[in-house]
Order: sequence, then C-alpha cells, then structure tokens
Amino acid sequence: MPDLNKLSEAILKGDAKGAEAITREAIEAKVDPQELVNKYMIPAMDEVGRKFEADELFVPELLVTARAMKKALEVVKPLLAATGAKPIGKVVVGTVKGDLHDIGKNLVASMLEGAGFEVIDLGVDVGPEKFIAAVKEHSPNIVALSALLTTTMPSMKTTIEQLSAAGLRDKVKIIIGGAPVTQDYANEIGADGYSENANGAVGLARQIVNAA
Repeated sequence: MPDLNKLSEAILKGDAKGAEAITREAIEAKVDPQELVNKYMIPAMDEVGRKFEADELFVPELLVTARAMKKALEVVKPLLAATGAKPIGKVVVGTVKGDLHDIGKNLVASMLEGAGFEVIDLGVDVGPEKFIAAVKEHSPNIVALSALLTTTMPSMKTTIEQLSAAGLRDKVKIIIGGAPVTQDYANEIGADGYSENANGAVGLARQIVNAA
C-alpha cells in the first residue's frame, strides 16, 4: 500500500511523474479513487491556493503544481466516471474572441479541475456562438470568460449579451478574469463575479455552486 500522503506532497512539489505514479500504485492497491481526490488531491490544491494567496508561491509554481494535479486526475477520471461519481459543478471556460492568450485560462481550468469541478475548456479566440453551443450541450453551472487585452474585453460584454439573446443567461452564472479586467468592469457588463487570480476563481466557483 503506497503512502498516500506522498501524493499530496508530489502535487505540492509539482512532481507530475511522481503524482501519476503514486496514483497508479494506489489504484492497483484498490484505493477508492474518490478518496484519492477528496482526501489527498483537493486538499493539496487548497494548500497550493493558500500559499499563493500568502505570496509563498507564484504563477510559475502554480502552473507546475496544476500540471502535477492534472496528471494524477487523468488516472482516476475514467474510474470516477465508471462509478457515476458526480463533480461538484460544471464550468465552461474560454478566452474570448480575438484573444489568443491561454496561460491564465489554462491555470484557472487546472485549478478548477483540482478542486473537483468538471471543466469544458473551449480554448482561445472563442466567439459568443461557441459559448452558446457549449451551454446548450453541457448545461454548466458557470461560464468563465478570460481576456488578457483591453481590446478584447468588449468580447466579454458581447458574449453576455448573446447568451441573453439566446435565452440562456438565466441558466448560468458568468465569471470573468484576466490582467486588465476589474470588478467595476464585471459590474458594468452584468457578470456575476470577478477574480484577479486562479485561486480566487476557484473560491468564487465554490460559492456559486454552494449557493445554488
């Protein structure tokens, strides 16, 4: 039986190979995959988030730990699906039309997965029609819009307007983020929430699903 605390340690260190190997050992030893997620993976990512907020970790380290978490999750995802285990919520994420930046969006997606959400990542340069199609197909709790340029921020407003026109706005909560984005802008365009970083986005998403 592997020492499962080493799984948490591997994620905290950003050791992707180690996290994957320990997870495989645990599965071979018949450890419940849901237990691996709830007791070792999610608490590890919560600790990563705490350290980030305390300026003990920075974005490069955050990306590395998220990658380690993703590797471990890839092992257990098929098993969780087979048991019918439900994610705590479903989030559609994407960088809005005209914007090709993906580091922030990828980090948010990885952190959300690490927190137990199912994430549908639409990629970059995502037009309103793609967000609309994803909401219709996946029925998410949340749509998360990212923009890294002031010139692409208006695409967030357009996306929200198009979701409203399609009759879908009341079916989802919309959160936004990215370097030039502010709470004031979120209020101005009618978003439901804003976060300045990936850890904050996870906290916001948790608040939204808990309030539903």
